[in-house]
Amino acid sequence: MISGYPLIADAESLSFAFVSAILTETAKLKIMVVDDDATFRDRLVAALSARKLNACGSGSPAEALEAAGRFRPDRVVVDLRMPGGSGIDLVSDLLEVDSEMEIVVLTSYGSIATAMDALRRGAVDYLTKPADADQILAAFERAGETTSPPNPAPQTAPSLARVEWEHIQRVLTDCGGNISRAARVLGIHRRSLQRKLSKYPPIP
Repeated sequence: MISGYPLIADAESLSFAFVSAILTETAKLKIMVVDDDATFRDRLVAALSARKLNACGSGSPAEALEAAGRFRPDRVVVDLRMPGGSGIDLVSDLLEVDSEMEIVVLTSYGSIATAMDALRRGAVDYLTKPADADQILAAFERAGETTSPPNPAPQTAPSLARVEWEHIQRVLTDCGGNISRAARVLGIHRRSLQRKLSKYPPIP
């Protein structure tokens, strides 16, 4: 009996079981969480591991780059605001390590424009903190389902007002249309959110 594997009658079955076990292990999706908040990072890594993912954490951009070369994550969650380096620059640096890497950035309500800059650099989506494991995985799945046309027409950058409007709509959708809950997530008063929603969407 090989340690960790059940006793199998013949060599052919043993070989098949061994290879299958190895393939199952290596097929686990690798995901790295980059955040200087150790409590948030450790909880998120634990939650992702509980969902059968191979998860690890890094506390700084420098640590994340070193881990990326060694761990080779398929997906990375990056907090945009960290001491010791820019989360936006880290998005570019990680994609230089592996251009196939998928990156979701975490931001605060006051940093939406920064999040949009990260998307232009190659991140697949952004979420407002605090975000849980299910929300983060859903963001990756949404990005995987999105396909771009072969030759997209050049687009101008959206106005900040338009970015804010789209972000509010996204948060409101995530909150199931509950304005009070959306206001709490956005960190603004309920009446302020109602006033913003009463306006027509800004022209892109």
